[in-house]
Amino acid sequence: MPASDSVAVASTPNKIVFEDPHATIQEAEVTRVRALRGAWRWALVVATAATILLCINQQFSLRFFVGYTQLNTEYFYLLIALMLPFTFLIFPGSERAPLDRIPWYDLLLFVLTFGASIWLMLNIRKAAALGWEFDGAPTNVIAAGLVMWFLLMEGLRRTGGWSLLLSVLPFTVYPLFADARWLGPFRGTQSTLEQATSYHVLSGESLLGIPIQAFADTVIGFLVFGTALMMTGAGKFFINIAFALCGTFRGGAAKVCIFASGLLGMMSGSIISNVLTAGTMTIPVMKKSGFRASYAGAIEACASTGAVLAPPVMGATAFVIAQFLNVSYAEVALAAIIPATLYYIGLFMQVDSYAARHGLKGIPRAELPKVWDTIKEGWYYVFVIALLIVMLLYFKRESHAPFYATALLLVLNQIFSKDTRWTPATISKFLEVNGRTFVELIGILAGCGLLIGAFSMTGVVSSLANDLLRLAGDNALLLLVMCAFTSLVLGLGLTTTACYIFLAILVAPALEKLGLNRMAIHMFIFYWGMLSSITPPVAIASFAAAGIAGSPAMKTGWESMWVGSIIYFIPFFFVLNPALVLQGASPYFAGLGLMGLAAFGTLFICGGIQGYQVFIGDLRRTGPLEWPLRVLLVIGGFVVATPGGGIMPLSQMQVTLLGLAILAPTALIALFLVRRHSLAPGRLRAP
Repeated sequence: MPASDSVAVASTPNKIVFEDPHATIQEAEVTRVRALRGAWRWALVVATAATILLCINQQFSLRFFVGYTQLNTEYFYLLIALMLPFTFLIFPGSERAPLDRIPWYDLLLFVLTFGASIWLMLNIRKAAALGWEFDGAPTNVIAAGLVMWFLLMEGLRRTGGWSLLLSVLPFTVYPLFADARWLGPFRGTQSTLEQATSYHVLSGESLLGIPIQAFADTVIGFLVFGTALMMTGAGKFFINIAFALCGTFRGGAAKVCIFASGLLGMMSGSIISNVLTAGTMTIPVMKKSGFRASYAGAIEACASTGAVLAPPVMGATAFVIAQFLNVSYAEVALAAIIPATLYYIGLFMQVDSYAARHGLKGIPRAELPKVWDTIKEGWYYVFVIALLIVMLLYFKRESHAPFYATALLLVLNQIFSKDTRWTPATISKFLEVNGRTFVELIGILAGCGLLIGAFSMTGVVSSLANDLLRLAGDNALLLLVMCAFTSLVLGLGLTTTACYIFLAILVAPALEKLGLNRMAIHMFIFYWGMLSSITPPVAIASFAAAGIAGSPAMKTGWESMWVGSIIYFIPFFFVLNPALVLQGASPYFAGLGLMGLAAFGTLFICGGIQGYQVFIGDLRRTGPLEWPLRVLLVIGGFVVATPGGGIMPLSQMQVTLLGLAILAPTALIALFLVRRHSLAPGRLRAP
C-alpha cells in the first residue's frame, strides 16, 4: 500500500481516519513471487482447504478416514504432498524466470515433489514396522528419498535464498563423510548414501522432525487465526486503538508505532510483513510529527522485529522452541512475557527521551480517533483474543485454541460487522493467502529439518558441546557472548527460525551442561537471532522500513541499532536469572521484581544514550560534562538492570547498590547543572 493512501481525510476538518493496513496483504518474505491464476490458483485453494481440514481432523480426532487410523508420519507426508509442490510454482527459480507463466521445469518439479511425497507416505507405515530408517529400505524408497532430498534443497533455496541453502546443504550431506580426520571436533559416525537417505526421509528426527511437527501440530492453526484477524479488519482496529491511546503523548506518533506494531505483529508472525503493513500507517505520521525519515524507519523496524517475541501469538520459531523443549506452547508464551515487555519498555523510553530532547510533541486530540468509538466498532476482537489466552493458559489446549478463536471471530464478524462480512470470494482469498504462507513456511521448515537429522545421525552434538566448553574455559559468560555473536552472524543470512535451529543443535547443549536454565538458553538464542533483522549489513527489517520512509537503507540500519541498542543487552539478563522467563523458584514474584529493576535501569540507559534524562532534563545543559555524565548514566543503569547471583560473582543486593552508587551522584550532578543552566540570567534554554 503506498504511504500516501494509508491516511484518508474524513469529512471533519483535520480529522484523520486510519484505514486497514492489511487492505493489501504482503504474503511472502520475498518480493519476487508468482500470483497463481486460473486452475492453478484454485488448485492452491483446494490444497489449502484440504491442509486445514487434515489439521482439524488430526487435532480434534474427528476420524475423517473411516475405518483407518492415520499415523502422525503419514499425516506429515500428506501435508508435505499438498503444500511443498507449490513452492516451485509460487517462487521462481531465478531472477530471469517469468512471473506471468509457469515454465515446464517448474511443472516437472511440482509433479516430482507430489509423486515422491505420496510414495514415501504410502511406505512410511511399513518403514516404521521394519526399521527402514536405519537400514534395509527398498531401492524404490531410496530413489524417492533421493529425489525428495534434492527437491527439499531446491525448495529451501527458493524460499530462503542462497545463503540459507549454502548454510544447510553441507550439513545435510555431512553424515556421508562424518568420519573424515580433517573434521576434527566434528568427527562422528559415518553413513552410506542409502543409510543417510533412509534416515532423512523415514525417521522422525529429520524431514519429519521438530520443524515439521511444530508446523503440523500448532503453526497451521495460529496462521489461520492470524489471517482471519487480518481479513476481518482487526488491523484497522489495532491501529486506531493505538493512535487513540498513545497519539497525544510526547513523540506520540512513534509511541503509537511501537504499540501498534506489537499488536499487528501477532497476526502475521512475520517481521517483514509487519513492517510493510504497520509501517505504511505509522512512518508517514512520524515524519509529519517531526521525526527524521531514517529515524522513523528505524523505530518501525525495531517495533516490528519485537512483535515475533510478543505473546499470545508469536512467530513460527516459538512453536519450534516448544517442540525442542518438549513443553507446551503456552509455557513458551509465558516465558516470553517479561523479555517482550522489557523489549518494548526499552523502545518506549528511547523514543520518549529522543522526543523530549528534540521537542517533538504529540498529535492533537482533535485529529485522532476516539477510544470509545474505536472500541464500539471492534470490541469483539478483544473478546476473541481473550478466549485464545484463556484456552492457552487455563485449559492448556494450544492445538485447539486458534481454531475455536477463529470460529468465534468469524461468527461475531458476520453478526456485528457491516464492512467486513465474508462472502464466497472472501473465503477463497482467505484460503489463497493462507496457502501461500503455508507453502513458504513448509519450504523452509522441511529443509531445515534435515539439519537436525544430520547431527542426530552422526551423534556429534555431545562431543561438540564438550569442545565448546573447553574453548570457553567453562566460563558461562564467555560462552554466552560467543553464542550471541554466532547467532547474530548466522541471522544475517538466515531466517530467525533457521538460525534458531542451528544454534539449538550446536550451542544450546554446551550451555545446558553449564547448568543454565534450558528455557532461558533457547529464548536467548531466539532473541539474538531475531535482532539480526535490525543489524547491518543485512538488516532486512530496517531495509524494508527504509523503502517506506524514503531514507537510505544503510543509514536506517545503523539508526535501528542505535534506537534498539538497549535491547541487545536484555537477553543476557534473563539467562543470568531465569526468573525473567518465569522459571525457577517463586518465578512470578522474583520475575516482577527483576523486571522492575531492569526497567528502572533502562530508564537511565536510554537517558544516557539519547541525551535527555527523565526527571532531570536535557543533558546538553550540563555543558562540557554532558558526555561523561551520559556515559556514567548508561553504566549505572546497566549495572542496576543486571541480575545478581547465579553465575554472577555479586549478589542481587550488591549489584543493585553498586549501580545506585554510580547513578545517585551522577543524577544529582546532572540535575544541579541543568537547573543552574535554566536559572542563569541571560541564558537561553537549549531546544
